[in-house]
Amino acid sequence: MQSLWMLFASFVFSIMGICVKFASQTYSVAEIVMYRGMVGMVFLAGLIAVRGGTLRTSLPWHHVWRGVVGVTALWMWFYSIGKLPIATGMTLNYMSSIWIAAILFVTGWWRGQNRFEWGLTTAIVCSFVGVTLLLRPSFEADQWFAGVIGLGSGVLSALAYLQVKKLGQMGEPEYRVVFYFSMTGFLAGLAGTLAGPLAPGGKAAGMSAHSTQGIVLLLSIGVTATVAQMAMTRAYRLGKTLLTANLQYAGIVFSSVWGILIWGDVLSWTGWLGISVILASGLAATYYNARKTTAPSAGKSVAEANDPIATEV
Repeated sequence: MQSLWMLFASFVFSIMGICVKFASQTYSVAEIVMYRGMVGMVFLAGLIAVRGGTLRTSLPWHHVWRGVVGVTALWMWFYSIGKLPIATGMTLNYMSSIWIAAILFVTGWWRGQNRFEWGLTTAIVCSFVGVTLLLRPSFEADQWFAGVIGLGSGVLSALAYLQVKKLGQMGEPEYRVVFYFSMTGFLAGLAGTLAGPLAPGGKAAGMSAHSTQGIVLLLSIGVTATVAQMAMTRAYRLGKTLLTANLQYAGIVFSSVWGILIWGDVLSWTGWLGISVILASGLAATYYNARKTTAPSAGKSVAEANDPIATEV
């Protein structure tokens, strides 16, 4: 089942998160974003050269939209976790799956279609309940603005994921989608680095000095981010949108396990309950999708067949 690529992507993203946590002790957020994009571009350029692919695309504006929205969501998320407790910031960003379900529902209602998958949507809602139990988010009254920014990052992430799905449906291979996103991230990170304190998580203008450990961390961030982005893109391109969005919550579970093993984090009973809910809803969503999958209707037009939203509601 192609949506299961999201499980692999979530695992690799969790490894990237470890590297980011260590690298953040030396580098600013803007530098990490910049180097992540740069390594991704080089990695994919080599892959394209070996496999004989091409970066030529007939959908430049679709890539621009995906890159701008995705990178904007990334910066908003960094801002929110800088102002809010990290658990709150992460939870607000992971609401992207809820927003995807909402977008698909509204689109289906507007088009007069009645195939909205309530089973998968219920699984997504249960997963978010699990995330809430695990992270126990909270914020003070004077942090409402950062909370709105964090909420907005989830909305924009949902739009970015749907655009990834659309690009895949229109025939764009994973490597091309990820390459242009990496390029956008590199340019945004470079601008943030030069801007210094004006960037979320920024510091004095200029780049930090490198060490062997720092270089290894930056390379690891770039490679793992690229591999995970390609797996995520494949999941959204070939899998069911709602199922893929639900499986994304596995990243919270992987990150929690790494926190226990590396930093000795201690989970409360609500944390373990949250992990259990996330895993159970993921299994339920996979089972539901396997039973509900049917062959596409022969009467669909080419436009409908290539519309990721039309095929999901």
